[in-house]
Order: sequence, then C-alpha cells, then structure tokens
Amino acid sequence: MSRRIPIKSGVKVRNKPVFHLQDKQADEKELSIGLIKSAKRTGQLSLCNRGLGTVPDNVWKIDELSLDDTKEVDFTRSDTNNWWNSEPLKTLDLSSNVINTISPDIKYLQALVTLKLHDNALASLPAEIGELQSLANLSLDHNRLQTLPKEFYKLTELRWLSISHNELISIEPDFGDLVMLTFLDLSHNKLQALPPGMGYLVRLVELNLSHNSLEELPPDIVNLRDLKKLNISNNNLVALPPLGELRKMEILDVNHNNIEELPDFYGCTALKEIYMANNYIKKITEEFCDQMQHLNVLNLRDNKVEILPENISLLQKLKRFDISNNNLNKLPKNLGLLSQLQSISMEGNRLSSVRQDVIRGGTDRMMKYLRDRMCEDEEDTRCKEEWPDKYTMRKSNSLLLVSRELTAVPDEVFRAAAAAEVHIVDLSKNKLVAVPPGVWSLSETLSQLVLSWNSIERVPGELADCRHLQFLDVSRNCLDDLPPELGRLKTLRELVISNNRMTKIPRCVYDMENLEILLAAENRITEINVSSDSLARLRRLAVLDLTNNSIATVPPELGNFTHLRSLELMGNCFRQPRHAILAKGTASLLSYLRDRIPTN
Repeated sequence: MSRRIPIKSGVKVRNKPVFHLQDKQADEKELSIGLIKSAKRTGQLSLCNRGLGTVPDNVWKIDELSLDDTKEVDFTRSDTNNWWNSEPLKTLDLSSNVINTISPDIKYLQALVTLKLHDNALASLPAEIGELQSLANLSLDHNRLQTLPKEFYKLTELRWLSISHNELISIEPDFGDLVMLTFLDLSHNKLQALPPGMGYLVRLVELNLSHNSLEELPPDIVNLRDLKKLNISNNNLVALPPLGELRKMEILDVNHNNIEELPDFYGCTALKEIYMANNYIKKITEEFCDQMQHLNVLNLRDNKVEILPENISLLQKLKRFDISNNNLNKLPKNLGLLSQLQSISMEGNRLSSVRQDVIRGGTDRMMKYLRDRMCEDEEDTRCKEEWPDKYTMRKSNSLLLVSRELTAVPDEVFRAAAAAEVHIVDLSKNKLVAVPPGVWSLSETLSQLVLSWNSIERVPGELADCRHLQFLDVSRNCLDDLPPELGRLKTLRELVISNNRMTKIPRCVYDMENLEILLAAENRITEINVSSDSLARLRRLAVLDLTNNSIATVPPELGNFTHLRSLELMGNCFRQPRHAILAKGTASLLSYLRDRIPTN
C-alpha cells in the first residue's frame, strides 16, 4: 500500500481570529513605517478596514514625524523620502473600522482636504474638527451620531458632506453657514424638521433628505436654485411648496409620504423625472400637464388618482408612466397620442372598459389598444380635416398649427378655439407676415402664444388685451421693436425676442413688472440700460440673455442686480469684462461688476 506524501500549502494563514478585537497596542502597529513613508510622499493615508478600535496616535502627528535619524550624508542615496520632499497629509481614510472616538489632536492636520470616517462606531465628534479649515470632503455615513458639535459649522470650505445612516434628531440653523456645499446627504436619520438656514446653501446640486421624519419643508428650500436632484422620499410630508424657483431641478423623488396634491411646478423647465409613488394624490391636474410637457418619467403608483385629464397628451416626451394601483375607472382616448412612451403600467385599477389581458399584456399591447380606440370613430376628424375642430382642441386646451407653411389662419378656426377655451396657441415655423387678428378672440383665456420662425414685421398693440398671457415667443422674425401697449401685460413671466432686428430692448419691456425670463440673443442691441426707469424696474427678472448682440460697454451697476440667476453676455463687442470672467458664471460676473462701481 503506497503512502501518500503530504503536500505543504504555499498559502500563509494569519494567526488572527476572524472576530478579533484589537487593543490599543495592536492598533498602533497598523501604522507601519512603510505607510508613513508613503503618506509623507503622496499626502494620502489609508487605514480602512483594519479592525481599528482607536486611531494610532502618530496619525495626528504624521506631518511632524521624522524618519531620518542618521546624520551621515550619502550622496548616492535617493532623496525621495527626505523631509524637504514630503507632502502634508491631505487625504485620510479611516473608514470601515470600529472606531468610537476621534482625538482632539485631529486639529493638527491643517492641510486635510478629504476625511473618510464612514462605517465606524462614532457617537460624537470632537469640537476641534471645526479647526480643519481646508476640509472639503467629509463622509460620516453609518455611525451613531446624534448631534453635531457647534464648531462643526465652522467647516465653511466643505463641498461634499454625507452623514446618512446616523441618529441625528436635529441640526442647527448654523448649517446654513456651509455655503460652499454642492452635495449633501442627510438620509436615514431621525430629523423631524429642517432649520430655515438651509436656504443659504445655494450651491447645492444634490440634496438627499430621504428616510427621516420630516413633516414639512422650510419655505426657503426654493432658494436652492442650482439644485438638480432632490430626494425627500420616506418622510411624513403632507404638502410641498411651489417649486417653480428650482429651475435647474432634473429629478424629484417624493415617494412614500402623505402628500394629497401635486405641487405647482410652473418654472421647473429642467424637470425630467418625478417619483411620487405611495402618497394620497387624488388627481392629475390640467395645469400639471401644461407645465410638465418636457417630462420623461412620471411615477404615481399606489395613490388615489381617479381620473386622467384630457390634456395628458401634452406630455409628448413622456417615456415611462406608472399609474398602477390607483382608482382609475376610465382612460382618456388621446392617451394613445403619447408616441414616445416606452413603459406604461396600469395594473391594480378599476378599468371596466379595458380587458385584463390588455392591461397585463405590456406597454405595446396597451398602446395598440389605445391607438385603435382613437381610430374607431368613422370620421376620425383629427386625421382627415385640415383644421382642428373644437372637440380636438378642447382635449388638449391648445391650438397647434406648427410647420404648415401657413400665410394666414381663418377666423373660424379661432372662433372654434375660443369655444374650446384654448389657452395655448402655437403658430411657429410658418410663413406668417402678420399676427392673425383672430388671436384677439382668445384674449380671456390665452396664456401662451408662440409665433417664432415666421416673417412677422410688426406686433399689433391689441395683443395687450390678452391680459392672462404668461409666455410670449416672437423669436426668429423681422421685428425691430415692440409696441408700447404691450407694457400692459402685467402677468407676462417669459418673453422671447431672440433672432430679430432690435437695436435696443423695447421700452414696453420695462413695464412688465412680473417678467422673470427675457431672452434677447442674436439681435443688434447696442446698450444695456440699467437706470431706475428701465431694467432696474424688473425686480423679478431671473434670466437675462443678451448673447451675440452689439453691446459696446457693460455698466458696472448691472452688478447690483443680485436677483439675476443667469446673465449671458457672450458674443458682444465689449472688451471688459474679459471672456475669462464671463466663463466663470453669473455670480462671479456680478461680483466683478460690483467691484467696479465708482465709490464717489
């Protein structure tokens, strides 16, 4: 019988138990000479996932440590580790340990830019952390923090801060002092309210407040005008304030709250995705469909919606629509007009008119059913008639005659539009040389008028009779001025006069006291009038676009227009401010101009 020769494994097994809790002495040994040399050479030190219960004392003194004890000079030795080539510690990673306290000696790491303390057992932070004046990135996720020291709010250079999965009950109003923050994650805590100072964090691009106990949002949350992503899901919110000031917001997540009504989204022109599942919303309003024509994703599953509005067909860019588990009993016929839909979910409703096999058959089956139903009528007026009738216009609340090479529009079309109470008229991309007089018949309902891409040379003063007008687009025409009567449009919020022949901003614009957006690019404008009876009167103006004009000088007083959130001046003939200043953005440009206002 042959005897098996034992084979010795080449794998070395560490003699350390899996659940070993290190003592202070073992923790100190984790900071080896090699790690210290590497840290002093690169300015980065990582002690993550080392089983540390405490931080080695030498970590806090690493910038002062000297590893070269010899006094002999060796000219052949590499000088890469000499003190004069060392970098101060800028990145420190102590994550994924069991550290329960941070020494006050952390104040000695004055050059620290990034500090990672997530996945530990911290119950508090030392007051001295507030002395790290260079700290820009801080992660504190998955700890046991209940409060933050008041000195924490002295970290005014923080750009990136994450404190999720802790036990924070409240935060101080001083949180508003962290004005450089662009990313903030406070999710998975126990916050019941937010301080009003949150509105000062105007540079925030992403804010996560999910999984807390918030019952309302502070009114100044709408001051976060650079915000692109807002997550307030899994809270106790019962209502949302008007969100129109958040013009750059792209994603809104409000799933799992107690909200009963859709908020006012007017002005949220960048919003692409809305998630409001598991709330108590009872209806989708017609105003919502008017405001959200650029929406890509709408998730309203598990709500109380009973009916979809007829003008839901305005959501032409909608790609994903989830309305499952609501109280729908019928569908609007023109739902089939949503040509870009890639996913539609309607399970869990009381749709007696739609067979269950169609509902369960997926998006393609449902859309085919909706489109077939639209064509069931013998006349199919939408496809066969040249002009839309009042029933078609009533469904969408709009008169859309785009790209038809029209030179005129019959009055009877506008009479039918008036009967349908149309409030949107789009006559763009035609061959109109004058504004059709039938428009005045819609003066009581018209809120949006688009006349762009025509050959119109004059806008009649009668347009001022449309007293509810909020949006007017006359771009890409042959206009050299606007009539003074248009100054009576007190409800107008957005005016587009780009690509015309104007040599100055029309005088009537300065009387439009509620104007928020003025787009006047690609004209021949020669000056910016900032006097008290001109632009200075438009206190609500947030966006001003004067690119590619003939402006020779920029008045420094324009810097006092701090209500401007977007100021575009590229492509003009002035020499100051230089292109480099313009490229820094609106805030820097306004600051530059203010600094040049004469003091006497």
